[in-house]
Amino acid sequence: MSILDWHENDRPREKLLKFGAHSLTDAELLAIFLRVGVQGKSAVELAQDLLDHFGSLHNLLTANQTTFCKAKGLGSAKFAQLSAVLEMSRRHFESGLQQLDAFTSPELVARFLEHQIGHHHRERFGVLFLNQQHQLIEYQTLFEGTINQASVHPREIAEAALNTHAAAVILAHNHPSGDPSPSEADIHLTKQIHNALDLFDIRTLDHIILGDTGRWSSLAQLGKMPD
Repeated sequence: MSILDWHENDRPREKLLKFGAHSLTDAELLAIFLRVGVQGKSAVELAQDLLDHFGSLHNLLTANQTTFCKAKGLGSAKFAQLSAVLEMSRRHFESGLQQLDAFTSPELVARFLEHQIGHHHRERFGVLFLNQQHQLIEYQTLFEGTINQASVHPREIAEAALNTHAAAVILAHNHPSGDPSPSEADIHLTKQIHNALDLFDIRTLDHIILGDTGRWSSLAQLGKMPD
């Protein structure tokens, strides 16, 4: 049966307009992105097949171009379209941080960072540079290492903070293993960076670690930030 033959409350696009995007399943949201199905399958059925193939919506959205384009019903045009959607989403969160007090909303910071470094399979270390009101001046990914370890230099973070005229920073990195729990090495590195920035009266407010499936941890919330 074609989607056009479904009751309007069951059609993904009409359902979204009537009840909001939050009311849709992953397959229904993906079906709106796909727009059409393939022979013998509706867009929703194709979307569910793709979710089953990739294992999750997250895996589909973070797949590289080669893997993405090999899947039935997808291709380079869809990959370009999806990349544009994800980039718009990233910029949306960045503009939101520029208007809000970033330090009082670690959840928003973590959501923003998920778009920056959360989906990478190699470890990446980034810094949010903040003004006196703790609003975002700029975000930079400064270091990238092997899948197990990144080589981070406090001196370079201090130089970047001075160049952006930051009054405070929030540190961030991802754990490709999926577990966002801070290691002793993470805590020690945070202290090193804190001490380096303290020489220039730049505050280190937090260190957020990203895991998989939206999990994250905050050293400030855990009480593990240097005094």
